Amino acid sequence: MRMSNMHHFTEHHRYVIYREFSLSELDQKMLSHVYQPMVGAFAIGMYQLLCQHVASDKTGYSAIDAQRRLFLLLGLEPSEKGRTYFIEQASKLEAVGLLNTSRVMLPDMDDCMYEYEMQCPLSPKEFFETQHLTLLLRDKVGKYAVLSLRQQFTTDDPYEGVASNMQRENISVPFYELFRLNTHVIDFELEQALQEVAPSRTTISDSDPESVDINYADIIMRFPKQSYNRKFVEQLRYNKESMGTINYVVRKFELTLQELCRLLDEDGVFSQDGVVALEELQHRAHLHFRQNKRRSEHRERVQHRIEQKEQVKEEHEEEVAVQMEFYVEVPPQFRDKCDIHQYNMLLRNTPYTQLLEKFFPGAVPDSFLDMFTKMDLNYKMPDEVINVLIHYLMTMLVSGSEHRLNRNFVEAIVSNMLVKQIRTYEQAVTYTREQTQVNGAGRTQASRADASRQPRSRNRYNNKAAKPSIPVVQPSGAGAGTGLSPEELERARELARRLDEGRV
Repeated sequence: MRMSNMHHFTEHHRYVIYREFSLSELDQKMLSHVYQPMVGAFAIGMYQLLCQHVASDKTGYSAIDAQRRLFLLLGLEPSEKGRTYFIEQASKLEAVGLLNTSRVMLPDMDDCMYEYEMQCPLSPKEFFETQHLTLLLRDKVGKYAVLSLRQQFTTDDPYEGVASNMQRENISVPFYELFRLNTHVIDFELEQALQEVAPSRTTISDSDPESVDINYADIIMRFPKQSYNRKFVEQLRYNKESMGTINYVVRKFELTLQELCRLLDEDGVFSQDGVVALEELQHRAHLHFRQNKRRSEHRERVQHRIEQKEQVKEEHEEEVAVQMEFYVEVPPQFRDKCDIHQYNMLLRNTPYTQLLEKFFPGAVPDSFLDMFTKMDLNYKMPDEVINVLIHYLMTMLVSGSEHRLNRNFVEAIVSNMLVKQIRTYEQAVTYTREQTQVNGAGRTQASRADASRQPRSRNRYNNKAAKPSIPVVQPSGAGAGTGLSPEELERARELARRLDEGRV
């Protein structure tokens, strides 16, 4: 029983019991020997009390009464402690499949009413074939006790020890071999009267369980006791503002209860005062949300590939013609294979997987294929639009564009196409033409900018930055071409000797 506010479940609220079966002796033995060790004696006593609200020889609804009567019959105090204990016992019955609890909002009532729908205990065969119930009983009483209980509910097999090759023949007589009905006469009055007399439950619209907020009890039951943040989580019981913040993050990032408990167990989610750090919690929840999104997208792509491999019949659709004004040029890879008419029909009517195989004669790279598979399965882009995008990217690659065909560049183009709601072949061709013109204008501006960076002739304002022109001495021969007579050379040598003697 999920209860976010204890004021919504008091002894003043009214209740009603619904039961459409009757307990047999076998059911009573299952309750006392099998279900009671799992949920406890008080829960089984509460179950039998609820069943007794409807007469044992009848089925249907009980009389509407206040829940104060249930508390008095069970010996519980009409206080928060008694209500909590009642909810705990009812939750045990709901967990093992003996009770369903519903909260009914009536239009003529300002408050709600509780409906307890009783469920019949499972037969011994069904119970011991249910794995989670058998494991719970094993944890409560042990393995050998479970085997002993299983033998108590069955008798010995009379065929034990007989040869295993015996055969069984069904010799029962079917209904229509023994009885004949007058089907030519249809009694509409009898059918209408049976429908009016038959007890039928009032159809009540169920509320969406996803809209119910997560309460403190759900968190604390699944939160580890040895965690450092355990003391902060226990403070959430009386902190409605923090619980509202947590539920806001849960709804925003579609977190489950288990994922929320893991996030609250991480460091930095709570401040030193025990207050929930909204920014940090949102950041980690966002990372978790993106990771789940990637996993789901990858799962969808893998499932799509499996379905394609298992599909035997190929869908043959009529080809759609392309208008001349939306023709695109044939890239160099296809000029020797097809003309412009065939190429445009190929883009318009071929799946993108087959088009990629034509661009890559060997095998299509997995990273390249994953990008376009994501557009098909996750972004729901038509094949014709994806084909135009492939043509645009391949044309840019062949034309020597500066852009590299990496994931970020392709994702940016796809994001623009999704924002502009491009869903047809004609819209995709128009968009790629506009982008080609924009890129061409950008390259023209870049070339002009490069030309403007060329060195200019210096004027009188920037002569200060120029370096002076220094003459360079060229090497000359030893004798010829010096321009000196032998007498002048002799005098120069004499002067050099005198200078050397003076130094010494």
